[in-house]
Amino acid sequence: MFKLIHKDKNSKARLGKLITAHGEIDTPCFMPVGTQGTVKTLSPQELKESGASIILSNAYHLFLRPGMEVIRKAGGLHNFISWPGPILTDSGGYQIFSLALLRKVNDEGVEFQSHIDGRKHFLAPEDVIQIQKDFGSDIIMPLDVCVHYPCSYDHATVAMKRTIDWAGRSKGVHNNHSLLFGIVQGATYEDLRQSCSEQLTEIGFDGYAIGGVSVGEPKNLSYNIVNFSLGFLSQDKPHYLMGVGLPEDIINAVELGIDMFDCVVPTRYGRNGTAFTSVGKLTIRNSPYIEDFSPLDKKCNCYTCKNFSRAYLRHLFNTDEILGLRLVSLHNIHFYLELMHNIREAIRQDRFLDFKKEFLSKYKSSVLS
Repeated sequence: MFKLIHKDKNSKARLGKLITAHGEIDTPCFMPVGTQGTVKTLSPQELKESGASIILSNAYHLFLRPGMEVIRKAGGLHNFISWPGPILTDSGGYQIFSLALLRKVNDEGVEFQSHIDGRKHFLAPEDVIQIQKDFGSDIIMPLDVCVHYPCSYDHATVAMKRTIDWAGRSKGVHNNHSLLFGIVQGATYEDLRQSCSEQLTEIGFDGYAIGGVSVGEPKNLSYNIVNFSLGFLSQDKPHYLMGVGLPEDIINAVELGIDMFDCVVPTRYGRNGTAFTSVGKLTIRNSPYIEDFSPLDKKCNCYTCKNFSRAYLRHLFNTDEILGLRLVSLHNIHFYLELMHNIREAIRQDRFLDFKKEFLSKYKSSVLS
């Protein structure tokens, strides 16, 4: 299921291969987010040509629309969305718990009102596993309880214990070819993170995710949480950091031993006219690009950069043409997947820390004018 191929000699960065029913995934990897069965504005063919080996979809959103019956009749999620490769489906726990006033939680599961039509639903952890099995998901995430920052110790404790209980119940009904990951919770409290990590490891999962990070806490605290939690997880299983995805965050997390990432950032920024480049983020709507006929990134060989200028892309955004959203989103996805490829090569050559230094010396996290 997971082969650890090589460890960087000077850091905790790891090179691996994750084997699923729909293909193999080289790690560290980035999973483009297709929340509702689509990576916004991009086709499956474009994703594949950009180097994507796995995408992420969301069980909560797909459960509500188009609904389970439609996806079953389509022959599963892969057929429905025409994506032949692996799919990881998130349980939707984060989305459900973000509903706040629209949901009620107890030890049995979650009752919530649809944010679409207000209808009430109840999902137990076992239901969430069955939904994802019906999808035909390659990697299944169990229902967990995510808390926001800051969070009281008592609240975090209840959420963590419920997450562990639900993880065990999920494991009890998981009996097909898909991979089931456990999710570490515990807010910013080290003893809770340790307890959760150890108990999930004892239950035994195909991989382990660190959740509840990047929910408002300072970045240095996020890194500390990740590093601390990893110390108690099985080292022969994949490590997945949920929802974290700025380039500098990815590089720092890879150094700590993270193998898998997902984030809406590349396409969300792309739809708003911000491109990721080798020297930092660039806002294409701005006036300096009116007569700039260079590509978004001279070091990029994506379709956008090979065919279109900054001036043209600026024109598309300022005339509200949909093509602009697509082209910058396509570039951003290509940038992220190329970054992961370069990270893997650096680990293979035992020069990850050199790569990190070189990349960050040129890349500026602030937005260029």
